[in-house]
This record gives sequence, structure tokens and C-alpha cells, in this order.
Amino acid sequence: VQLVESGGGSVQAGGSLKLTCVASGDEGSSACMGWFRQAPGKEREGVAATRTVGGSLYYHASVKDRFTISHDNAKNTLYLQMNSLKPEDTAMYYCAAETSTFLCAQIATSTGAEFKYWGRGTQVTVS
Repeated sequence: VQLVESGGGSVQAGGSLKLTCVASGDEGSSACMGWFRQAPGKEREGVAATRTVGGSLYYHASVKDRFTISHDNAKNTLYLQMNSLKPEDTAMYYCAAETSTFLCAQIATSTGAEFKYWGRGTQVTVS
């Protein structure tokens, strides 16, 4: 599975960005797709995840009600709509995928070590 992110950038606090992750390859290996982020000097953390079959959504508490994850099955593309951005949201954002849907429900406490497939990341800077 290959994952390619886009959509990062620099915005002022309170602004919005939409991240996109295009997946290609074995769709069966991306039953759970999610977004992670890592700020300088900090551990990678799970942000949001979705089961690509069934559509269950999971969020880290810090982004719930501000971020929305979605997946377009026809395009095999994952999105993260980020609203009301805060400076503490500044980080490199990564798209990840795994076969196990169980991992989706663990996103809020996951560092992503269990996820097999990763994109290269897209930078989000909020000032």
C-alpha cells in the first residue's frame, strides 16, 4: 500500500485546512486508515482513524469537535478536515493504514507503532 499526503500549509489560529491521503495498492490492507501527527521534540500521537468498511470514526480528545476524518471508498482517499486550528496543532501529519480494524478504536492512545503503511507526511503550521 502506498500513501501520499497533501494539503498541509501555514495558517493563522482559528483557520482551517483539509489534508488528503491518496492510497494505492492492496485495498484489503487498509481496512483501518488514520492520521497521526508529530511535533518537534514530542512523541507521535494518533489524531483520528476510520474503518474503511463500516465507516466507524475515532478521534483523539484534543481534536474531537474540531477535526473530521472521512474516507471516499471510490477514490480510496482519506481526508482530514481541520477547523478552529490552534498553535498546538502544529506538527507533521502522517497518513497510515493497517489491516486490523481493531487498531482504529485505539487511535487516541496509539503512537502508530502497530501501523504497517505510512505516507511521508505533510507539514501543518498554525501561528
